[in-house]
Amino acid sequence: MQAEPKNEQVGAESAPQPETHAKSLVGAEYEVEIGPVAHGGHCIARTSEGQVLFVRHTLPGERVVARVTEGEEGARFLRADAVRILEPSKDRIEAPCPYAGPGRCGGCDWQHAKPGAQRRLKGEVVAEQLKRLAGLTPEEAGWDGTVMPAEGDKLPAGQVPQWRTRVQYAVDPATGKAGLRRHRSHEVEPIEHCMIAAEGVSELGIEQRDWTGMETVEAIAATGSQDRQVVLTPRPGARLPLVELDRPVSVLRVDEKTGDVHRVHGRPFVRERADGRTHRVGGGGFWQVHPKAADTLVTAVMQGLLPRKGDMALDLYCGVGLFAGALADRIGDKGAVLGIESGKRAVEDARHNLADFPRVRIEQGKVDSVLPRTGITEADLIVLDPPRSGAGRKTVSHLSSLGARRIAYVACDPAALARDLAYFREHGYRVRTLRVFDLFPMTHHVECVAILEPAPKDS
Repeated sequence: MQAEPKNEQVGAESAPQPETHAKSLVGAEYEVEIGPVAHGGHCIARTSEGQVLFVRHTLPGERVVARVTEGEEGARFLRADAVRILEPSKDRIEAPCPYAGPGRCGGCDWQHAKPGAQRRLKGEVVAEQLKRLAGLTPEEAGWDGTVMPAEGDKLPAGQVPQWRTRVQYAVDPATGKAGLRRHRSHEVEPIEHCMIAAEGVSELGIEQRDWTGMETVEAIAATGSQDRQVVLTPRPGARLPLVELDRPVSVLRVDEKTGDVHRVHGRPFVRERADGRTHRVGGGGFWQVHPKAADTLVTAVMQGLLPRKGDMALDLYCGVGLFAGALADRIGDKGAVLGIESGKRAVEDARHNLADFPRVRIEQGKVDSVLPRTGITEADLIVLDPPRSGAGRKTVSHLSSLGARRIAYVACDPAALARDLAYFREHGYRVRTLRVFDLFPMTHHVECVAILEPAPKDS
């Protein structure tokens, strides 16, 4: 059945538009059959004219009415929301969250899908990215195709894991109320409670307070300690409010001009617990958001690398030293670890966290500029956990020249991972195993751990 436009334009034009300006299709509705899932929390459909639609709030195999939210005539693709479900998928459920749906909160992508279906969809995305960007089948990547939930997250349909230990609330400038941003928008969806927020975040009562003058309010609930922190970003010229919440918290302030983070009250850091160690994380710095993520990833990386006593290891994009500490603990006092991290505060925290390992060194700067200056020409093991954009060709080329026995690549974006795996293959490394973890339930995000090793010379 052909897709049929329902209303090509909302409202009437007061005057003919110049031919040089393509007509906006925002508001146009199309009845379409939904095809496969795509990277980014949407599925693919086509209009009767053949124009590609990226449709949110739907599932493969459904027939829906999709309303365009972005795009114009002649564009390569349009973005749309499924506003009416004509033929639902067997994997569809009623979204547990009252703020989910077209035009509402943009934080979750798959509230309308059964938990098992969410993981299956994420697996399909990873497989598609591997094939398209790296030329690898799941079998060639040493992956069985499953996406593993974190411990305690395998819940019945309609129940939502409370996993998000860091939530950045946006503040509605008109009301001063905290909420979450709508999809691809600066508009704020006011909320009374975020269902995926961890208990330690929810109990602060951020949503019930007046935050007039603030741009954002980030709430942090540490894992393994009772530390709670609020990071305030004020609007230009605004004064900080008196922060009185339902639990004791430390308060930090982001300088609206420089982006630097300053202590206002309490500790300037939180204490996170993972791999049997306590890690100081200051200034609202990066730490895995799911309470089980740090331990899950350390276990996967160490099982893949199999460190030996006396190894020389690199931990790149090392943050506050999670993997560097795990490596140092396993390679003993005759081994050595070099960590590289660009964030100044994270480097300070990493040096503090790893002070009891005399053969661990942390350098500050970008990996592609610092690593060549170290003079290191070989390494036994390498861990890299780059930002969402990935490591890139230049860095992969350098790492491949070091002759590492094994490389662990931790990735939060399957497209960047697949692209970099292709670069590694060009330089003589193959994927030994790949594991995929659902550490961001209800969203389209996944975490991957790929273990690489030198390919046989005849391959």
